[in-house]
Amino acid sequence: MTVIVTDTGFASDDWTEGFVALGAANDAEALDVPSDADPNQIPICDGLHMVRIDFPSSADGRGFTIARALRLRGYTGRLRARGHVLADQYAMARRAGFDEVEIDANLAKRQPEEQWQFRANWQAHDYQNRLRGTATG
Repeated sequence: MTVIVTDTGFASDDWTEGFVALGAANDAEALDVPSDADPNQIPICDGLHMVRIDFPSSADGRGFTIARALRLRGYTGRLRARGHVLADQYAMARRAGFDEVEIDANLAKRQPEEQWQFRANWQAHDYQNRLRGTATG
């Protein structure tokens, strides 16, 4: 079982369309992207509604780079981080462009919803804004 983390807390997965491996189709509705993918090689088409980027380890930050690159290229659909993302990394995931994080039930048990919610106001916890004195909250 997986848990979806958003700014509002834990939720069940509402995506029912499935995922296609990167490179398997050019007109996929949802892509599964490995952490070692070249973000410039990920096709962004009108029918692409979801991109799920794998995080094989909490120490592997390549997924953040991929997410940011996709947003800079103009991708506006749902962007999901999947795997070993920790509650401490949630604000960074949101700033990189992720809409949500998919974690397994074991991680949700070790890091309950309150730990993720603490970081849900990710815009207020931006150190650059704190240095400038413009942070909210």
